[in-house]
Amino acid sequence: MNPLRGIAFKIASVCVMMTMASLIKAVSDTVPPGQAVFFRSVFALPVIVIWLLWRNELHIGLQTRNPMGHVWRGLVGTMGMGLIFTGLGLLPLPEVTAIGYAAPLLVVIFAAMFLGEQVRAFRLSVVALGLIGVLIVLSPRLQVGVGSADTRETLGAVVVLMGAVCAALAQVFVRKLVHTEGTAAIVFWFSVTASIISLLTIPWGWVMPGPGHIAMLVLAGLLGGFGQILLTTSYRNADASLIAPFEYTSMLLALAVGYLVFEEIPTTTMLAGAAIIGGAGILIIWRERQLGMERARQRKAIPSQG
Repeated sequence: MNPLRGIAFKIASVCVMMTMASLIKAVSDTVPPGQAVFFRSVFALPVIVIWLLWRNELHIGLQTRNPMGHVWRGLVGTMGMGLIFTGLGLLPLPEVTAIGYAAPLLVVIFAAMFLGEQVRAFRLSVVALGLIGVLIVLSPRLQVGVGSADTRETLGAVVVLMGAVCAALAQVFVRKLVHTEGTAAIVFWFSVTASIISLLTIPWGWVMPGPGHIAMLVLAGLLGGFGQILLTTSYRNADASLIAPFEYTSMLLALAVGYLVFEEIPTTTMLAGAAIIGGAGILIIWRERQLGMERARQRKAIPSQG
């Protein structure tokens, strides 16, 4: 365990994933979301396979005890990715990032509903606070006016929120998969299933991108695979409760990229909502850390009482 290295890998993964999202946004005017998902998934595979070969874990990545679990996780995760990619073409990058922060809040609710995890009043209160922040971010987009731009932005807000719901459900499936599957298998089979599922969107109008757009799509896929490796490596080097809050550095990157690259100026409402969501997320992570430490103390105390 090397906490500083874990933090560095986490921040690096956030930077890589934000670059990938920026590339997807840059081509969103011409490339359909399903096609973008295909490039993001299929070109992540070579990076993941090389990584598994280097770690001598390719045989682990190919093995699975729960193939249908990977299918369901792949289906929900691919839907979430497609919805987020759709939203990138309709909303500013910082806004998509802020609404996406709803996913870890929703995981708390879904884990209680589907996994039977116990959720006490503190976490429920913090989740409610975070969802209020989501509503603050969404509020300007849900006031539909007469212009077509308002309609597009409203659709974008709804689509990104649905993407966050799918992302949260995908995390619930991952929590179930980790009981029988290794990290390598979860990462590998998600890219495989996402590549296959995204092919089903061909009838909805795939296009032949120009050389520049093809290069950006391929790079987005390679960065997606690399970012997943960096994220996995970060959790190998430090506790999740330590490095998870650094996910919120993505908002700083989204603000910078949105302003400098896409000329997107954030609103005060969006920043206020994002701050509330981020604060709620960090409080949940802190609470999880406290509960983990308490459980560890209880496990240590049991032998001494025998």
